[in-house]
Amino acid sequence: MNLFSRALVDSAYALESSEGLRRSRHHVDNLMNNAGYRYKRYFDLFMMVLILSSVFILIRDVKFQQNDFLAVFNNYIISFIFLIEYLMRFWVSSDSARIIIDQYEKDVLLQRNFRVGRAVMKALYAKWRYMSSLAAIIDLLAIMPFFHELRLLRLFIIFRVFKLFRYAQNMHHFGAILASKKFELLTLFTFVGLIIFVASVMIYVMEALNPDSKVNTLFDALYWSVVTISTVGYGDVVPVSGEGKIVALIVIVSGVAVLAFATSIVVSAFTEKLDDIRDGKLIQELQKLKHIYLICGYGTVAQQTASKLRRMGREVVILDADASKIAEARRHHDLALAFDPASLESIGQLGIDPVRQIRAVILLGDTDVENVYTALTMRSMNKELRILSLLHDKKHRRKLESAGVNDIVYAQELIGQLSREYSDQPIAFEALHALRAEHSGVVIDEILVDERMARFIQNVQDLKIRGGRIILLGVESRSEQRFVFNPASDFALGEGDLLVVIGENAMLHEYRIDLHKAVRT
Repeated sequence: MNLFSRALVDSAYALESSEGLRRSRHHVDNLMNNAGYRYKRYFDLFMMVLILSSVFILIRDVKFQQNDFLAVFNNYIISFIFLIEYLMRFWVSSDSARIIIDQYEKDVLLQRNFRVGRAVMKALYAKWRYMSSLAAIIDLLAIMPFFHELRLLRLFIIFRVFKLFRYAQNMHHFGAILASKKFELLTLFTFVGLIIFVASVMIYVMEALNPDSKVNTLFDALYWSVVTISTVGYGDVVPVSGEGKIVALIVIVSGVAVLAFATSIVVSAFTEKLDDIRDGKLIQELQKLKHIYLICGYGTVAQQTASKLRRMGREVVILDADASKIAEARRHHDLALAFDPASLESIGQLGIDPVRQIRAVILLGDTDVENVYTALTMRSMNKELRILSLLHDKKHRRKLESAGVNDIVYAQELIGQLSREYSDQPIAFEALHALRAEHSGVVIDEILVDERMARFIQNVQDLKIRGGRIILLGVESRSEQRFVFNPASDFALGEGDLLVVIGENAMLHEYRIDLHKAVRT
């Protein structure tokens, strides 16, 4: 690597391993995007008060002299707060350091030079995607009065009202529901328009020549029709002739029918879209996750696997085409969706990035055929995706391997192997059972020795394993092309080696950070 690439990677690791920065970013991300975060409701309420205050000041300034304090409050204080909010959203919209590290580690694993240009472009593109989104554009327009004091530009304040859609999710859902009933609503508006037109013409014909009537123009007739059909009935314009009253009766009855029709459309739309709204909220939460483990197919094994991964601090998403299985899954796990994992269209609807977000796919379908189709779908999205599959019939092993599955687990074979090896070693079997038990909190993890680590860590002794609380199980040595179990303290480590370690999840996390800090110092 050249000097610039090395400095870029070092900076990315420094940002990623900074505990204070990680906490701040996590807090800001939750405040901006996590509807379940306890402080977000107060933040949203505060922003809505600022928006409504801004619009109130704009309305007040129409007929009253502008108050200096209100002008400063509106043009500078509120705009400055919105500017800070925009910058915070820009910051957490994507993790540039993580993108650079992922590209670097990917290149190292594939034994090729670090493609710094590709990493930078990925980071910039992620930021551009946020800046070009509709919500970000509205946020930017809402800040405009902060930069200009021209009276015309104060109209940009009205764009702040659209920011309410960001804080009030119910308004967003209501708009989506009405959009789903576009045809029915268009039919309703056409029907209402025809009734108003016919009623206006009829009342004008019946009343316009009567000197006691207030319907003297076609506009008066139109006003009366709208007021009557909406069942408001101000009483300022009323028919006086018998023919006009008959028209009024017809319009009033039509108005009741129109209201009933409109109500039924909205109610049915809400009923039909209730499940979609719930799924939409789950998908929104899914898209916000940085890294996920995708479990395809739900059953007893999937339930235990998901529970184990969640105890290890992993984010798990369960997909199954069977809605009844997903209903069962939601009793134990929040993120479960009735989507067919073997369908590219279904995966596309989730809106997740298979390269950036999916860490691994675990295929636990009811049949090998189902797992093969799902593996082909996942492999078509990402050639380097890690895929593990359960094998139901050993004669299908070759088909799963051909579909691109990295690891295949055949339960009967595994049970037989364990029984042979540990049948006369009950203590060893108990230790193995404790390692896989959910309540133990102990996990097996891998740590990559990258180029930076390789310059400071020459052998196993340099790893400085934490006081025996972390166990180095072995090293997958790139130079020797084999796995070295329990290596000696002077065993040489090199770039690209994988350390397989056992320990508590929290301890492993801290140890990984310590390694990167050691590199910096």
